[in-house]
Amino acid sequence: MAQSKTDLLAVLAVLKKYNLKGTEDLLKKEASLSDIPENAAGEADVNSVLAAYKSEGDPDIYENSYMDLRRFVEESLDIYRHELGLILYPVVVHMYIELVYNGHEEQAKKFISKFGPEQEYYYQDELAKLAMITKKDQMSGNDLTDTFKSNSFTIRISRDTLSLLKRHLHEKKASVILNIVNEHLYFDLYEGVARNKAQCDATTGAMVGEARRTENKVKVYYGLLKEPDVQTLVQAPPEEDDDMDPDAPDKPKKKKPKKDPLFSKKSKTDPNAPPLDRIPLPKLKDVDKMEKIKALRESSKRVNLGPDCLPSVCMYTLLNANYTVTCADICEDSSLIAIGFSDSSIKVWSLSPVKLREMKGADLLKEIDRDADDVLIRMLDDRKAETSRVLHGHSGPVYRTAFAPDRTMMLSCSEDCTIRLWSLHTWTCVVVYKGHQFPVWDVRFSPHGHYFLSCSHDKSARLWSTDSHQPLRIFAGHLSDVDVCIFHPNSNYVATGSSDRTVRLWDVPTGNHLRLMTGHKAPIHSLAFSICGRYLATGSADCRVLIWDLAHGHLLAALTGHSASVHALCFSRDGTVLATGGLDCCLKLWDFSKLCEDISGENVNVSHNPDVRDGEPYLMRSFPTKQTPFLTLHFTRRNLLLGVGMFEGSAT
Repeated sequence: MAQSKTDLLAVLAVLKKYNLKGTEDLLKKEASLSDIPENAAGEADVNSVLAAYKSEGDPDIYENSYMDLRRFVEESLDIYRHELGLILYPVVVHMYIELVYNGHEEQAKKFISKFGPEQEYYYQDELAKLAMITKKDQMSGNDLTDTFKSNSFTIRISRDTLSLLKRHLHEKKASVILNIVNEHLYFDLYEGVARNKAQCDATTGAMVGEARRTENKVKVYYGLLKEPDVQTLVQAPPEEDDDMDPDAPDKPKKKKPKKDPLFSKKSKTDPNAPPLDRIPLPKLKDVDKMEKIKALRESSKRVNLGPDCLPSVCMYTLLNANYTVTCADICEDSSLIAIGFSDSSIKVWSLSPVKLREMKGADLLKEIDRDADDVLIRMLDDRKAETSRVLHGHSGPVYRTAFAPDRTMMLSCSEDCTIRLWSLHTWTCVVVYKGHQFPVWDVRFSPHGHYFLSCSHDKSARLWSTDSHQPLRIFAGHLSDVDVCIFHPNSNYVATGSSDRTVRLWDVPTGNHLRLMTGHKAPIHSLAFSICGRYLATGSADCRVLIWDLAHGHLLAALTGHSASVHALCFSRDGTVLATGGLDCCLKLWDFSKLCEDISGENVNVSHNPDVRDGEPYLMRSFPTKQTPFLTLHFTRRNLLLGVGMFEGSAT
């Protein structure tokens, strides 16, 4: 209140100086300032109030103010220096925007060329784009300047550090910086000791600062849904009571059929699982239940992986396809592989001895008994079976393909802004989904089928169902391209990774944003949920894989070792091993079960600065390929690891 009165007195002094008697009387009356002594406001107070407006006519004040702030940061105590240093980048950005807005083109160019290169390496792309905007008219409708002007830059800071900063700015009367701090920065305050450099580096890097702790407070039901009961479909021979048979008194009794131990265990309810009716899921048909029984039987023969038992790796290398292959996907039971090409075509191969059959013609279908148990098999024509099929329909490069869990359908997305649903019985496109206005980078089926997810250059992700032309949910909030998306194993949540260097978790039923995770220093290109559903692995162009805990939205570990962008992530079927593949033509295997044990054994500081584990102790093995970067990785039901890549060797 005292500061406000000082400001008013300073304004009155200015009005008196310029002999604006009428305006002075009106202000006195409105502000209830009747009895004011002469020269109540000093010259310094007048100068302080005018400084904010003076800057428009004096661009040099920006450079001097920034240099003074930088000197203050450098001379601060070590304990505060790292947190104080976080404000330098947003101050540079907003000073440059103000200089351009006020028409000081030359001073703006000089300012950003002098102080831009000093900022962290991960901000250089934005600064280079910003430096191309040199006139006020170029700012209108520009994505980058709009993002900075409409979003506060978030800095997580201790109360002591912030008090130190504000005291300095008020003492120096640095009104230009004070205006930027008050209008464009948001301080996520916490009590306690200021963070060190490693703790600051762990969560910085996103386009508009760090995640606010309030954004990660909502409870997330990361547990898995209870498995459906498939016992009823397991055929057991009927029991016969031979004691009552008078014709065969000496006949030995038939043994009672043994219960299959695979199905005798009752699946426990996960305490962290969402309610079953939280989202409507499709009912399982008998065919789906039989497939689950088959999957359970196969999983019983699964190899348990660990440091002493690494998985066998089978690598599918695509030859003579340099710069033409854009994506690859393997279906859940590892029987099919789909490859997308830059010429807009998709090719599907069978990875098993069973060839790809096509449905019979309408005339032949009339003769089939519809009530037969094997009606689907009868509908397919063995005479037209082939080892591969080519699908045409898109009018631009295909960026992702995704098989439905039951392998009857496949999705694809493209630069042509559409998503196509293909029938793997007729090998034709059955639906075209239009909604995105820009290229669609990724598309994924829900683990339970029916729903699917897409993300695009339009900064949004969308939830669809196969039976609707319109999206059911639009997940908006990212500040740049949404490059990759994935469903949580319980289908209640989706995760997205973006070029704004953030990872977000969204709620499917409500469409709400539940988690914001910052720490990557480059666009995110791959996501994978752990088998238990609690952890999320993210791979990025910063050559790192980060492990996040969805319970609190915390960064737990940084797995380093790749020397290029990480484009493929996959957890083993038992959840013990994480496989990562990058553009550095290297596959790495990490001991995820050991990491989980180490994490569960410590108390996580949920306030502001959890320590991030180094990944080196968890690396079990690296496998280099012969100039073949990874497109995708996939663990089979028996824990055999399949990789797909495109050979990039130079032609001889």
